[in-house]
Amino acid sequence: MSEAKRLGRSRTRLLSQVATRSDRLVNEALAEVDARKWHYAVLATLEEFGPASQAELSERTRIYRSDLVAVINELTARGEVERAPDPSDRRRNVITLTTAGGRRLAALDRILADVEEQLLAPLSPADRDELTRLLATLAEHHGARW
Repeated sequence: MSEAKRLGRSRTRLLSQVATRSDRLVNEALAEVDARKWHYAVLATLEEFGPASQAELSERTRIYRSDLVAVINELTARGEVERAPDPSDRRRNVITLTTAGGRRLAALDRILADVEEQLLAPLSPADRDELTRLLATLAEHHGARW
């Protein structure tokens, strides 16, 4: 069954449909290895920026502080991050990526690359680069931070 032409031309609708499909694929793939998007966000942020306070991680990952505590608890229990009092301010914790966390991040990178390949399969490498450029432009315009 086909849809109304107006719907097929609606960029916002198309973007929403692809985003929904992307989100589903990512969530399903990560769930297969007992991971979540927030796990990935924390591990990737620590790998790129180094040890950080919970407040810094919340700001960089855009995960609410109350939700971030649960994520850090999960990652700590798995040995993927360590939480220790900040030597310069004992009231706050510093979160550090462990060697196991680095290995886990590499595995999640491979999984997400496979998801991306599946999602973007009909696009050429040049089209993928253009899509990335356009999405980054939109994200920047609408206030996304990384």
